[in-house]
Amino acid sequence: MKEIRIHGRGGQGSVTMASMLAEAAHEGGMWAQGFPSFGVERLGAPIQAFTRLDDRKITDRSQVDRPDYVIVQDSTLLKLVDVLSGLREGGMVLVNSSSSPNNLDLETDNEIITVDATSIALEHLGRPIMNTALAGAFSGATDLIKKDSLIKVVKREFPGELGEKNVAAINEAYEKVK
Repeated sequence: MKEIRIHGRGGQGSVTMASMLAEAAHEGGMWAQGFPSFGVERLGAPIQAFTRLDDRKITDRSQVDRPDYVIVQDSTLLKLVDVLSGLREGGMVLVNSSSSPNNLDLETDNEIITVDATSIALEHLGRPIMNTALAGAFSGATDLIKKDSLIKVVKREFPGELGEKNVAAINEAYEKVK
């Protein structure tokens, strides 16, 4: 089983991204679940969402404390939240940032990848909602989620022009980390 923990802020689409990753994995023939963990947090408050992927049925419904992968939607959270907590050895951290991984002040031997998903979202969507761009970057960085499956889910979730704009964001972020 592979487990993903997403750190974001309320309103950034963390829950949607967890669900999209799970649906895309399911499209690719895997068992998957995507779910949030939040209480009374308000817009902009730090939240977590989770995705689990496996080739067999997943019965664990608890939050992800020992992720294989961490996705950080807002780099300001790096100073507020211990995003590396529980990260498994050999894991990977994907951060939405224009900075290089060496400039993030994250102390880990695990791989750190950065992509400026906010700029990609602004370019293609005209809004700083970067969840689909980050999902595309995750697909490119890991090959756990097939890009074609992710695109299929996004087009179903966001039909028409909005879907095509999100696909463009996915493709650009995917290529930047590939």
